Amino acid sequence: MNRKDQAHASKIYMVLAALFITSLVVSNLIFQKFFYWNPWGLFRFEISVGILPYPITFLITDIISEIYGKKKANQVVVTGIFASLFSILIIFVAAKTTAIDSSPVSDAVFQNVFGLSPLAVLASMLAYLMAQLIDIRVFHFFKRATRGKHLWLRNNFSTFSSQFVDTFAVIVLLCVFEVLPWTLFGNLLLSGFLFKVLIAAIDTPFFYLLVWYFRKRFHLEVGEEIKELHF
Repeated sequence: MNRKDQAHASKIYMVLAALFITSLVVSNLIFQKFFYWNPWGLFRFEISVGILPYPITFLITDIISEIYGKKKANQVVVTGIFASLFSILIIFVAAKTTAIDSSPVSDAVFQNVFGLSPLAVLASMLAYLMAQLIDIRVFHFFKRATRGKHLWLRNNFSTFSSQFVDTFAVIVLLCVFEVLPWTLFGNLLLSGFLFKVLIAAIDTPFFYLLVWYFRKRFHLEVGEEIKELHF
């Protein structure tokens, strides 16, 4: 790969990393709003809006794992953790300030919206670490086992297993911290996991399309990875 292609691959990697970090941090900040979705009257999903951007993070790590390798995927994961920790610090400092009388957002409203965010980020990070380690390991296990073939297999199986761990761990920790009542545990676990599985199945064609683009653009063989980046 020439220097120009390395630079282009590096820019794409930075964009993917930015989308990953944004999705992760935003999902931790908006999690307190819950909604329901009942597609065609088949099943009523009761889920947090924080779950909406979260599947994007697993799609991006799968793309990075496939094209850039395990090391680069782990780097994005670690960067996301630091971004989440930094968001906790900003929220903590902002909560300690006193709102003026004419402020559109009072201290009480701010606390009601963001007061639980540190607990949410902590719970999310613990679950996220376990889930991402599983996702990357399972992905590369199937990549080696299939010699780079059968993209759908490693994309879906790595995501299914990691999303269950993530959903289970997050809900357990939120219930332990008394952010959510235990009476909601079963329904939220089932709804959250099924929703993530559905999204993972839907994003499979996009995964194929993006991998096809990378292989064609950078002349990669099946299973080949971009090892060198130029920033």
